[in-house]
Amino acid sequence: MTLDDLGQRICIMGPSNSGKSTLATAIAGARNLQLIHLDQLYHRPHTDWEARPSHEFIGLHNEALSGERWVMDGNYSHCLPQRLARATGVILLETPTVISLVRYFRRCWFAGHRLGGLEGGQDSVKCSMIHHIAIVTRANRKRYQAFFDSVSLPKIQLPTPAALAAFYETEQLHR
Repeated sequence: MTLDDLGQRICIMGPSNSGKSTLATAIAGARNLQLIHLDQLYHRPHTDWEARPSHEFIGLHNEALSGERWVMDGNYSHCLPQRLARATGVILLETPTVISLVRYFRRCWFAGHRLGGLEGGQDSVKCSMIHHIAIVTRANRKRYQAFFDSVSLPKIQLPTPAALAAFYETEQLHR
């Protein structure tokens, strides 16, 4: 399965800090697709990751889905059925928990603006996010895998950082 097989509406899922936003940005640039970071729809800009009211997020999410050509990164499982109904392909990323934690600390402490970050926002280390990556994500990984396994759309699973790196190279994508 190649990127071309996934069509023009691609969902990218995976645990926090697995590279979803970076991959989505690379695909959007290479395939001239609208880039949609769900974190930016879910959270208010110019905040420290303050969530929007649910109805506001759902409205923004559903509006984004109406486009004909997009790549969308993020999980937000409560909206996944709508997303999969419009998607033409799915990519599932995986990365070990320790790598996700290192990436989280690195982006909070050393990165300025990052792909998929909030406009006017700055990442800061939060105990709730560490808990999410180290504990909550374990159950989420199983749920993402079950969703992925049940999808009849064209799909690509990249189960390791090495597989993701090989995908970038094979598809001639640039980070």
